[in-house]
Formats: sequence, structure tokens, C-alpha cells
Amino acid sequence: MKKVLLLVLLIFLVEPVLGQEKRHQEQIEKIYNAALTDGKSYNWLDFLSNQIGGRLSGSLNAERAVEWGEKELQSLALDRVYLEDVMVPKWVRGTFEYASIITGPGMSTNVPVCALGGSIATPTAGLRAQVVEVKSFEDLEELGEDQVRGKFVFYNRAMPQNLINTFEAYSKTVDQRSSGAARAARMGAVGVIVRSMNLRLDDYPHTGNMRYGDLPNKMRIPAAAISTNGAQLLSSMLSLNKELYFYLKQDCKNYPDVPSHNVIGELRGSTHPEEIIVVGGHLDSWDLGDGSHDDGAGIVQSMEVLNLFKKLNYQPKRTIRVVLYMNEENGLRGGTTYAQNAKANNETHIFALESDSGGFTPRGFSFEATPEQFQKIESWADYFKPYLADRFTLGGSGADIGPLRNGNTVLSGLRPDSQRYFDFHHAANDTFDAINKRELELGAAAMTSLIYLVDQYGF
Repeated sequence: MKKVLLLVLLIFLVEPVLGQEKRHQEQIEKIYNAALTDGKSYNWLDFLSNQIGGRLSGSLNAERAVEWGEKELQSLALDRVYLEDVMVPKWVRGTFEYASIITGPGMSTNVPVCALGGSIATPTAGLRAQVVEVKSFEDLEELGEDQVRGKFVFYNRAMPQNLINTFEAYSKTVDQRSSGAARAARMGAVGVIVRSMNLRLDDYPHTGNMRYGDLPNKMRIPAAAISTNGAQLLSSMLSLNKELYFYLKQDCKNYPDVPSHNVIGELRGSTHPEEIIVVGGHLDSWDLGDGSHDDGAGIVQSMEVLNLFKKLNYQPKRTIRVVLYMNEENGLRGGTTYAQNAKANNETHIFALESDSGGFTPRGFSFEATPEQFQKIESWADYFKPYLADRFTLGGSGADIGPLRNGNTVLSGLRPDSQRYFDFHHAANDTFDAINKRELELGAAAMTSLIYLVDQYGF
């Protein structure tokens, strides 16, 4: 009799859990079906990329993107759509950059370069000087001022090929781009040339942000990226002739900050409206391509979360908010402003998800969470196994949601396959034709499914 009662009790306890799991599985299947057959993400990205184009902060295209984002979110009939004021830096590239390696009178070889974001211009006639090659800041210090003064510093540290996580490889090299000019300028260099952050050899120079820090204006020097093929060529030519010259011409310029906006839309929660779940990406992009992977993909995937919920008539328990952040690339003003306003308004954010790693096949998510929170999150991984997006890792999220970090809010980043991302990152080939429709839609479906589970379970 006791065994029968125990069996009945087990059935009584287990059956609701199994029923709940089945319900979640069915809902996630509906999300994937809708994203792959009736979603908006690909068409949205087509317009954003091909009709608006590159969206550098402070530019006319960035403001056109703000208007577009607000209009499209309003078309979803959300509970609220609004703009959040943000002051952003304004940097203009100017005319096409030009560079060449000079080995003698009338003997020069053109190489592909682009100005780094935030750099100053060269003199009007360009800048001509000899070159010293370094692989690290330690190499630079060992050369000393006597060998650096009056020359270009050529930073030629390649992204490590042996690291499977390409973002880890990026992190081991990007400091030469971001702070290389300031270091070289203090030693008397007249300019810097930085090997592009790219794992393959090609002719695309990759831009990106650089900072002078507290370096006085009169000490600032021009900074440009050179393509990986160009870097290989310059390095090999230097090995044969240390006395060669490099010529660079660029006329970029920094202007005072200008007003812009984050674009925000939300579905209000039915039972816990005070608990906010955020999903987003950055609306701005660099100006060489149209920013389809970085970060047009993240923008339309985030918008798709709310579109799919509306399409499936899903009423969230908690408030779900999409944020299209402005100025991630060269200032992070959008993410910082959003977090400051959220704090000032005493808002409670329980979860924030960012997509800013390209529109490639989703493999899973990374999380910034306490061990207890992550243990709960890990229990959801099985829901993603049928879709091959079940790799959940602890550590890392996204730049724009970083300012929301407070020890309680769980932060997360979509983690697509990263092997091709740096082929396009900040380069002229980051265009719509590099997007695979199905991969983009799978990413949107994975994000929507994770937001759904957070909304159902909470923390």
C-alpha cells in the first residue's frame, strides 16, 4: 500500500513538471517555425543595409536609422515606443585615404589603408617618413625614443591563428589599435600604421576606434589601419630595406558632440511589469561597409523578438524591452545613457541580452551571472539542443548592456559561430550580401526562445 501511495505521489509531483516542459518545448518550436517562415529580420536588414547604409554616430545615416527604427517598432503595435536622448561624438572620415611604400625615387607601391576612428588628419600634402616595425608595446619601449622619433610606428602583431575563440584572438591584439598611437606619440613618432584585426590575408583594411587619452592636441599623430596583405608586404620589404619610406594621406576630422537617440520599444508585462527584460544591439556602425554583421544583424534580431511574440499572441509576464543603442562603436554613449536613466528611474532589470557578434549560425549564449543563477540557466540548455544552440557558458555578455552590470541583473550575449566574423568586422566587405538569411533567422529564434524562458521562470 505504501508503494502504491508513493507511486501516486511521484506521479502527482512529476506530471506537472513534465507538462510544463512539454509546453515550453512546443512554444519554442512555434518560435522557430515563425522565425524561419514568417519573420521580418531579413527584410528589415535589407532595408537598413541597402537603403540607409553605414551609420557612423553623428552622421545623417545614423539619424535616418533612428527614424527607421522608431517607425518599424511602431508598426508592431507595441505598448510603448520612444526615443532616448544621447549625445554622441562626431568623427568624419573625409576623402579616400592613400598610402604607399617608397623604396626609391619614382619607386612606390600602393597599399590599402583606412583611418582609424577618432584619428586626426595628416598634413594636407600627406606625411612621409621612415618606418619602425614592432610586435608589442614592449618592442616599442626597447627601441627607445632615438629610434622612434620622426618615424611611423608599424604595429604588426597578428591575431593568433591557434585560438579557436576568435574573440579571444581579437582581444590579444586590439590594444595596438586602441592605444598604439598615444604610446608612439609620446616617443616622438609622427604616425602609426596598425595591422588590421583580421585572421585571413586580404586587401581590406579594418577600421575601429582609437583613443589619444589625455595626450595634448599638439602631440596627437595620425593613425591608420593597413590590410593584412599590406602588412605582410610592408614587413617583408622592411626586412630587405630598413631605410624605406611610407607615405600616408588622410583628412579625417573630429567635431563637437551632437545629439542622437536610442530607440526603445516594449511589451508591458501582465503579472510582473516592474521586472524588465532587455534585448538589443547597436544601431550605429562604421562607415566603410553598411554594417550588416556589425551590428545590423543584432538590431533586426532584437526587433524580431518582439515581432515574434506579437505574431504568436504571446503575452509576457514581465516587461520586455528592445533597445537599439546608438554609439557603441566609438563611445558607448547609448549603453551608458540607458543604464544611467534606468538607475535614475529606479527600474529593475532582471535580464539583458545583446546580439553583437554577427549574423552567423547561433551556437549558444554566454552569461554573466551568479553560480546559482547560472545553474538555473543551464537547466534550460536541453530546450536548445534540437536547434544546435545549446552551448551555454559562464562569462561575457555585450558592451552596450555592460553598464547595467550590478551583481543582480543577469547579462547575456548571443554566441554565433565566430570563425568568419573578423573577415568582415569594421571593413568595407561588411555588407548585406555577406548575410545568410537562414543563419540570421536562427539567431533571432534562439534569442526569442531564451527571452521566453527568462520571462516564464524569472530569477
